[in-house]
Amino acid sequence: MTQYQLGKTLWNIADQLRGAMNADDFRDYMLSFLFLRYLSNNYEEAAQKELGRDYPTLDAEHKQSPLSVWYEQNAEDIREFEKQMRRKIHYVIKPQHLWSNITELARTQSDDLLVTLEEGFRYIENESFESTFQGLFSEINLNSEKLGKTSTERNKKLCTIIQKIAEGIADFSTDTDTLGDAYEYLIGQFAAGSGKKAGEFYTPQQISTILSEIVTLDSQDPTMGKKKQFDKILDFACGSGSLLLNVRKRIKENGGTVGKLYGQEKNITTYNLARMNMLLHGMKDTEFEIFHGDTLLNQWNIFSEINPAKKIDFDAIVANPPFSLRWDPDDTLADDFRFKSYGLAPKS
Repeated sequence: MTQYQLGKTLWNIADQLRGAMNADDFRDYMLSFLFLRYLSNNYEEAAQKELGRDYPTLDAEHKQSPLSVWYEQNAEDIREFEKQMRRKIHYVIKPQHLWSNITELARTQSDDLLVTLEEGFRYIENESFESTFQGLFSEINLNSEKLGKTSTERNKKLCTIIQKIAEGIADFSTDTDTLGDAYEYLIGQFAAGSGKKAGEFYTPQQISTILSEIVTLDSQDPTMGKKKQFDKILDFACGSGSLLLNVRKRIKENGGTVGKLYGQEKNITTYNLARMNMLLHGMKDTEFEIFHGDTLLNQWNIFSEINPAKKIDFDAIVANPPFSLRWDPDDTLADDFRFKSYGLAPKS
């Protein structure tokens, strides 16, 4: 119930604040801020564990984060510390880019908020994560006129949004289950307001649950009940990743294990949402691989492997493709090894 309450609280905030802004545009801002909150919390917990007794203990009135204080007092050790953080959790966030500092800038209506937030997003993309996570915030335009006509107006709008989000989540648990499910709830709510195109990035929970139940049955002999072990699971049109995550959840609830999730998504914004969604549900970046590309055009090279020894075999393939998208094959696809023996579907 807590996850639902948090999702509903955040949705009410979104509904109040977005004004005339398109729901899809506001979705990308809000979900990115929620993701930054998760990354920051996770990072500070890992930093506390890494530094042990050296992690500063501050009173409630102190406006700086403990990590900011440690950075100021241990300049010569920062490089080694960040090296350890990259090795252990695969990313680094500078103290000034942590959610706690961003919310303090928002609370004080600081003129530096927009610039600091932009620097933080770029740093996390390009310097922190391994190359797999580059471009994670590429579709978040903090200088868009949708936020305001001038830099001052945009900064003020961002201050309001972030302050409201911070207040909204203050009374809730920020563990991965709560934040991940709230994230899913928000995606579903934004999808409901997007009309027909919602199917391009979101599979309704009910459909997702049915598909998950079917795929977990032993396909060779369904009477044997649920399969317990899945090494690799693929969704070739994964959208925001909700179906993959639901399948994983069902398997684990049945006492099973999942090795790695694979997904491919054509839309760049949705591709970024899927990667954030995986991490927000507590998955390590080694436990999933999401590729930005068009499945029908076979842009992911793992599907073009001819050598049987190197081919990837999946234990399950799930999908709720965007059936409304247009299909307009050209002559080159007729020679594609996937269609050559079967022919091409007609233009839609």
